[in-house]
Amino acid sequence: MISSSRRTTRSTWKAGLAVLGLALVTSCTSPSATEDEEPADSTGGGGGGSSASSDISIAVITHGGDGDAFWSVAQNGAEQAGEDLGVEVNYTSDGDAAAQARLIDNAVAQGASGIVVSMANPDALQGSIEAAVEAGIPVITINSGEDASVEFGALAHVGQSEGVAGEGAGERFAEEGATKLLCVIHEAGNIGLTQRCDGAASSFGDVTELQVDLNNPTDVQARIRGALQADPAIDGVLALNPQVATAAVTAAGEAGSAAQVATFDLSADVIAGIEAGDILFAVDQQQYLQGYLPVVMIKLFLENANTIGGGLPVNTGPGFVDESNAADVAEYAERGTR
Repeated sequence: MISSSRRTTRSTWKAGLAVLGLALVTSCTSPSATEDEEPADSTGGGGGGSSASSDISIAVITHGGDGDAFWSVAQNGAEQAGEDLGVEVNYTSDGDAAAQARLIDNAVAQGASGIVVSMANPDALQGSIEAAVEAGIPVITINSGEDASVEFGALAHVGQSEGVAGEGAGERFAEEGATKLLCVIHEAGNIGLTQRCDGAASSFGDVTELQVDLNNPTDVQARIRGALQADPAIDGVLALNPQVATAAVTAAGEAGSAAQVATFDLSADVIAGIEAGDILFAVDQQQYLQGYLPVVMIKLFLENANTIGGGLPVNTGPGFVDESNAADVAEYAERGTR
């Protein structure tokens, strides 16, 4: 059934988008209960205490590490979708690819109705994802691993094209007059990060990659500072993570470098940095949507056989946040939705 859904015609895809839009509007505008109405059942629960009024249980499994600000926003989106739609959402994560694969296996064994999974390391997850599909569980991939999504049998992919986003970032740096770029990779083996740097190189030209360990913030800052001191020609730093971006700003100051810093993804610190003029721009892939939309899509698929994307990725980015719109986005970041 899943393979046939990927042959959806363009007209059916458009109809699916309309249904998705209607579901989102309904979930956001439905009136609250009055004093004369009985309150909704709140005894069920996925992550974040979402109430469940159906027997649908969706496992959201990402490669985010503990305390990762990016993935906490995606988790917020998934759990809010569960509350809005009355389905159970169980969010788990593990930065180790083998451990993440085991989380997928556990979701299959526990009879999950659907699975949402990020694929920073697709090869390590392939067997587990294919086993879930073979078991009749609809899978939607998010964030990384777009190119492997259809191959593994997933229903759809929700995220941004990392290569295209990297190209956009490279173009923005070129427009600012930068001539040599340092692209900082913070997770070894994450295919999406490599695609970002490759995309930047394709549009910008002179790009040097630097590998750091996100779990060691002091080392991140020291390595960026050392790279800037070793090569004064570097006049742009492209971080691929908000925490790396803030470290890069400090490192540039310590190195006496005038290199401009930009980043992928948002945080309150990044937005403050943009407003202060310390960060040039952020590439926003709207991870809240990467959590929210797949829950909607799986529910619609299970209850109405709707599919979205027509075999193509459902793009949540890239968008750009800079000094022109940072203030508008700031209030949403503060509440954990951007």
